[in-house]
Amino acid sequence: MKLKKNWQLAVGCCVLLTSLAACHGDYTPKPKAYPRVVLPERKYELYDSKTCPFKFEKPVYADVTTDTAYYGTQIISEPCWLNVNFHSLNGTINLTYKEIDKTNSLEKLVEDAHKLSFKHTQKADYIDEIKIQNDHGVGGILYDVGGDAASNVQFFLTDSNKHFIRGALYFNNEPNTDSMAPVVNFVKEDMKRMLKTFEWK
Repeated sequence: MKLKKNWQLAVGCCVLLTSLAACHGDYTPKPKAYPRVVLPERKYELYDSKTCPFKFEKPVYADVTTDTAYYGTQIISEPCWLNVNFHSLNGTINLTYKEIDKTNSLEKLVEDAHKLSFKHTQKADYIDEIKIQNDHGVGGILYDVGGDAASNVQFFLTDSNKHFIRGALYFNNEPNTDSMAPVVNFVKEDMKRMLKTFEWK
């Protein structure tokens, strides 16, 4: 019985000493941190596809590949559906080109672009519509989407007669405004350069 009491007393003392040693009055929790992102040096080059009716300047640290669409088991390849890939930043600008015709009227294409952009309103803090008009006669709208939306920047460009292209920026990670803000803002500037230099052929 005496041995049991001594054992309980020893365990109690150990717990008390551990608790006292662990308590520090000046403890400050560490602030939330995110991995440091090294942004590339800005430099641009002309992207001029032989098969597509447009050209624009893109960053040298991004490459352009043809996108493919899947309808069930059928793969449909559109030569002017492109991905501008930012591999080092884990992001992509999807470009979807369509010719304006009887099936795809300008009104329908603009309405579809508007609907797709506003699909993000559930997660968005705000959506600003910024009118685009560059020196090459290209017009459209840039959608600046705030908050934890899947795509923070979208746009469409057109000549209002024959050509229409829609773009959307996506990153291959979970949307998080706080951690992604520096990268989104960096690529947004590249997109503005792209829109400023975009030209129909």
